[in-house]
Amino acid sequence: MNLIYNSEQYSVVEFGADRDLEALRFGGYEIVDKGCKREIFIAGVLAQSFRRDVNQLIASEPTMEEIDEFLGSYESVMSQPVLLH
Repeated sequence: MNLIYNSEQYSVVEFGADRDLEALRFGGYEIVDKGCKREIFIAGVLAQSFRRDVNQLIASEPTMEEIDEFLGSYESVMSQPVLLH
């Protein structure tokens, strides 16, 4: 588990691949919207797509606002309330 991004609005934790756990076969990401107190855990194909999109975003040397805007595109699928963070 590795905190890879943390702003006032969002945090992203990366979970490494674990071949023994199907949910983490390709790794995964927990994205937390601090303001709305919601989160999502993505794994599998969605995690691979997220990783690819993040790598492209980083290559453009984005501002923190641009990163937050990118993460905001996941708000519509964040349905888990944050209980203990």
